[in-house]
Amino acid sequence: MKAVIKTGGKQYLVEKGDKIRVEKMIGEAGDVVRFDTVLLTDDGKATTIGTPLVKGAVVTGSIVEQYKEEKKIIYKMKRRKRYRVKKGHRQPKTFVEIQDVALKGKKEKEQPVAKETKPKKEKQAGKE
Repeated sequence: MKAVIKTGGKQYLVEKGDKIRVEKMIGEAGDVVRFDTVLLTDDGKATTIGTPLVKGAVVTGSIVEQYKEEKKIIYKMKRRKRYRVKKGHRQPKTFVEIQDVALKGKKEKEQPVAKETKPKKEKQAGKE
């Protein structure tokens, strides 16, 4: 089963066993993470498109490692003004392995929960 998830402002097409690099997430190596923002699912037979999210769809994964990307160099210069600035930036990222793509609505049908009702008070005919 494939799914499109949204995390860190980006969208990723994933399926079981995929390894993706996403923006930094809270957690350490080995922790389990849940992606609830599933935009689309495809099980080979039917495609479900969310409006905006697919109800009951959950993608789970485990954090493989937390790391920083290679350094990006930022260089600013204004000619004839002796202005030069050189900076570097390393973006923190998380390496995640997808463990499962599940649709709760299709696997187990949710039963409506009966609400407890209080007995209604009977109105008295009139006070004399």
